[in-house]
Amino acid sequence: MKTEHIHGIGRDTQADLECGDLSPLFPLVTCRRRATRPGALQKGGDKSPHSKARLATCALVLLSALAVHAAEWVNISDSVTAQVKPGYAGPTAGVVVDRANGDVFMVVNDQGLWKSSDHGKTFARADDKAIGGRCETGWALQADPNGSRLFCFMIYGSSALTTDGGKTWAKSKVSHLDFGAADWADTGKRLLALRHESGGMLTTSDDAGATWKDLEKGFSCLGVFDSKTFVATKEKEKGIFRSTDTGATWTEVSTEKPLGGVPVVFKGTGYWPTGKGLLTSKDKGSTWSALGTPVDAMIGPFFGKDETHFVVVGKSGFQETKDGGKTWMLAAPLPADFTAGRVGPNYAWDAKANIFYASTMTKPTFKFER
Repeated sequence: MKTEHIHGIGRDTQADLECGDLSPLFPLVTCRRRATRPGALQKGGDKSPHSKARLATCALVLLSALAVHAAEWVNISDSVTAQVKPGYAGPTAGVVVDRANGDVFMVVNDQGLWKSSDHGKTFARADDKAIGGRCETGWALQADPNGSRLFCFMIYGSSALTTDGGKTWAKSKVSHLDFGAADWADTGKRLLALRHESGGMLTTSDDAGATWKDLEKGFSCLGVFDSKTFVATKEKEKGIFRSTDTGATWTEVSTEKPLGGVPVVFKGTGYWPTGKGLLTSKDKGSTWSALGTPVDAMIGPFFGKDETHFVVVGKSGFQETKDGGKTWMLAAPLPADFTAGRVGPNYAWDAKANIFYASTMTKPTFKFER
């Protein structure tokens, strides 16, 4: 049987699939137990009910992977960028979703922040011209997991905060920031950010960006648990460092060195991607431990209905768990020529509508409907 070419799967792999060999798809998913290779039962292998059940489960997983790769990424920014003249490294660079209502916010380089309430079908500028420049990293747009609040940490343009889903904005006195974090679970006004091309200079604000105080150089990644408690990694040292006095002093609390720019704090727990998995902390960063099974994770997590359902992003694509990280499944591939590195890509997930979004410098913004 001849099939159409599946986006994201090589021609050789496609040929194997057409011959009935599903084995090339096994690297696309992570099974909790070792999978029985297709055809093993036909060759006199284990015919027990448990083996058959495992094979059936993995077959369903593989069919899901096929469906994922058969879907397509769709450009959603052209209708906007045709109206304006995007600036350097355009057309777009930044996307984020309001977890509460599914509103999508997209950065058009040097042309502000645009909002869609219909899953990217239509957009309208929504920043009252308070946002400028572009996002250079995947952690520049920091949204409150509970919705409505969003701080945009921008470079080569103004940064700002909204507390009402983009209706009104408070412009930050300081900008040219790679990325940052906000204490959404506490005051909502404490910010910690990394200045752009500054030697790793941390800067902080306790009044939602009205005033700022520089701390020290040499930092790489950062996070905020509450108005006084920060965590960070350093450029030239291994480990996670923690401060309980708003950055005045730091103590090493772990020998691990996460790669994600900003840990996500959700329902009191911190989640920090390492590139090969997630570290979590339930005590405001005092201690950290590996979560579940290994997974390709650089950005996220993005949460669904609760703390057991979330998505992370790595070079292999969007990986989804529905059991708190015990098992993972490929939810969506990356768009063509996208990466999951420190500079460039922005990703988002609307769990309610089951839509993934992607944006990076020099490219349009895309969505992927599952």
